[in-house]
Amino acid sequence: MSPLWRSRSLVVRITCLFALIVCVVVSMVGGSLYHATSATLSTRADYQLIGRVEHFRSLLHDLYTIKEIEARPKLFETMLGDSQDVIIFQRPGLAPFINVNPENMPLPPLVPVPVQRAVNLDALYEGTRRDGVRMRWVAAQAQVGDSGEVIEIIAAHVMTQEARVLSTYLVRVWINVVSAVLITALLAWWVSSRGLAPLRKMADRVAGITPDTLSARLDIKNTPTELQSLAMSFNAMLDRLATGYERLLQFSADLAHEVRTPIGVLIGQTQVTLAHTRNESEYKSVLESNLEELERLGRIAQNILFLAQADHERQDIERTPLNICEQLETIATYFEGLADERDLSFEVHAEGEMRANAIMSRRAISNVVVNAVRYAEAGTTIRLTGREDTQHGAIIVIGNQGMPVAADDLARLFDRFYRGDTARSEFTESSGLGLSIVQAIMRLHGGSASVSCSADGWIEFTLRFAAPPRPAPAHLAAPMPPRQP
Repeated sequence: MSPLWRSRSLVVRITCLFALIVCVVVSMVGGSLYHATSATLSTRADYQLIGRVEHFRSLLHDLYTIKEIEARPKLFETMLGDSQDVIIFQRPGLAPFINVNPENMPLPPLVPVPVQRAVNLDALYEGTRRDGVRMRWVAAQAQVGDSGEVIEIIAAHVMTQEARVLSTYLVRVWINVVSAVLITALLAWWVSSRGLAPLRKMADRVAGITPDTLSARLDIKNTPTELQSLAMSFNAMLDRLATGYERLLQFSADLAHEVRTPIGVLIGQTQVTLAHTRNESEYKSVLESNLEELERLGRIAQNILFLAQADHERQDIERTPLNICEQLETIATYFEGLADERDLSFEVHAEGEMRANAIMSRRAISNVVVNAVRYAEAGTTIRLTGREDTQHGAIIVIGNQGMPVAADDLARLFDRFYRGDTARSEFTESSGLGLSIVQAIMRLHGGSASVSCSADGWIEFTLRFAAPPRPAPAHLAAPMPPRQP
């Protein structure tokens, strides 16, 4: 299909297609009727020619002698079907004694039908006149009276009248085809224009949707059945866009809030320090405090950059075989001091191997463990379990006891800058990006991250690492979050 045709409106396409269909159908019907008429006229002319020859044979046998025929040649000329027809009477091998051949057409090689046989369609010969008009020839022997003398009758019919009839009929066929195409095109244009009116209304409705009116939706109830699925899909797309736009606005607001606090602290401390002359130790204290805030800003920027790259990255990540038990024990040991401060303990149960990026997988597990340490109830145990799965690669589950989490909050835990508890934790960095990074890392591994919570507050994060290996861009790898003092 050419680009020009694809760019045409649906009304033009429907009109052209309907006109083409009608043109083909009417042409086929007209052609079929034309050929049927042509065959009928030819057969009718053939039988008339045969009947004329048989009538001559009967006249010669029952009523006339050769002398009478020679004396009345006009009698047989009046029996011709057309002024251009041919009738010849002759004795075998001799010149004709009746020769009616107005156009002196040459005789084709004919085999006369014997006296004993009736003339039928098989005895006819096809010919053409000089101008291309069809002719039908026939030759038959006839017995004259009871004398037993035999003569040959040669007759031909020029299908001039039939040709005129067919020519007139063909013109009418073409007139009907053209008329049908024009009428169909007009009707198709009118019907398709009215039929596509709901689509134009949908387009006008969609054209009025802006970022400020993302809540607008297409009316499915009053939409034709054929367009309801399109309207539903478009409404679903608007739902996703509205959700994404809302999250983007929330992300921008949260990012501004996250950055504003350390920047405000840096500006305030710097202004206070510059207001009066300080000694070396005071300047050093201020610089150390500013460094902590700058490091916090750096971690936020690094996390956002990692998430942006993970969202658009299409390269493979480098995987290596990792012992699941060793990885979980290493992480538990790493956060053991932080857990002791909250009277928490770790319990590790793991076996088997997994193929994953060592740095990225450790960061994902560590972010979940940090989240567990933040929200686990004091005096409880954080359970780390892992196993190798031949179908899914590896499954790691981190569980802890805490306050029950509502289903709506569970669905948003992996959103960026989302916190179930808005209060900052004094034990760990809380930028609200940790679980978003976990989800991004799991997507890079071809796996998934999910969370569930029981009624009594036991919450479990499940990390599934896909089995197929995929090596990966080194620039996405990021170090483990630093241990908090």
